Amino acid sequence: MTGDAQQQQNRDTGLVSLLRDAAWLDKERVRAYAVIYFLGSLGMIANTYVKAMGGVGSDFLAFWGAAKITLSEGAAATYDIALQKAVQASTGFDEVFAFVNPPPFLFAVTPFGALPYPAAWIAWVVTTFALWFAVSWKVAPRFWPLILAYPGAMIAASHAQNGLLTGALLVGGVALAGKRPLLGGAMIGALVIKPHLAVLLPFWLAAGGKWKAFIAAGISAVGLLALSWWVFGTETMLAYTTSWEKSALLMAQDDDDFFLRMATLYSQLRIWAGHEIALGINVVVATAMIALVWLSWKRFGGDMAASGALALAATPLASPYLFNYDLAFLILPTLWLVAEARDRKGSFRPWDKAILLMLWLAPFVTRAAALPLHLNLMPLASAAMVWLIWQRGKAA
Repeated sequence: MTGDAQQQQNRDTGLVSLLRDAAWLDKERVRAYAVIYFLGSLGMIANTYVKAMGGVGSDFLAFWGAAKITLSEGAAATYDIALQKAVQASTGFDEVFAFVNPPPFLFAVTPFGALPYPAAWIAWVVTTFALWFAVSWKVAPRFWPLILAYPGAMIAASHAQNGLLTGALLVGGVALAGKRPLLGGAMIGALVIKPHLAVLLPFWLAAGGKWKAFIAAGISAVGLLALSWWVFGTETMLAYTTSWEKSALLMAQDDDDFFLRMATLYSQLRIWAGHEIALGINVVVATAMIALVWLSWKRFGGDMAASGALALAATPLASPYLFNYDLAFLILPTLWLVAEARDRKGSFRPWDKAILLMLWLAPFVTRAAALPLHLNLMPLASAAMVWLIWQRGKAA
């Protein structure tokens, strides 16, 4: 072997060792990198905010428009697409974001209709991020830097979407379902505002025999629907059904960019194989995820933290409709894996730190690479997370 070849081999070996052991990625550097990433993300959010105030618009326009209309015209009018367009046009936006959320969601957004659009955007992001951070920090306070800068939360914040609110409900619901089943179940039930994100949780609660939380979730979901019916009236409930056609039109379109922004297996298969094949495969995979969640209680010896982490990690594979801005809830399974790797006897396994870093970054990296690659790799990251929890939960 020549000298140059030997030097190249040594460099390759050194790089592999650097990634395999990642001794450089210690506690202090993790905190420093997290803070740097958080500050950089604030710049990204500021950039999207400036664009949102101009002609580009923002998903939050649908929420703000619904809130303004509810306060001025009544809740039923929020589903009037022409009225939404007129209200949103006051911000300088020429098109329209349809409001398709169920009436209980109006309880969350209506107070922000009292603010001008620029102030409402900031208030919504700050409020929902604070709620998500508080709930996640309560679950794993020692990992606060990883929570603060979590890319899934940063994407949700930049879109001013409801991923931080639903993320707080998912994380809190799963974390509290054991110790405080009534509160945990109520938080899960509150996901009636976006039920496809909670598709696995009824099976998870039933398989674990967590009947208090299961019943509380049902009462919460039905109670919120009944309360919104009482407060907003039958006309609003009927008007909501008209939004189903708009949602169906969104899913029926052949815009690859729309599906590339989604983080589900269905969305990626839809691009390459069409709706029927993608849906069929998604049903099979979703059934497999239900089975895994059901069996996880026995495999993990009743460890609620491990089985709950698996249920949330499997959600992007089970649900056909989920975007990268919905992924703030993956902080819980990510931190479960971090805690398992850090607290096990001895030291980190080879490649542990590199794998955990990639999973932590996955919501942002997969979203950023989706359009250039013409493929969103988030389902692959979700599958890796499910596999790791399934393998390591037994030992834990």
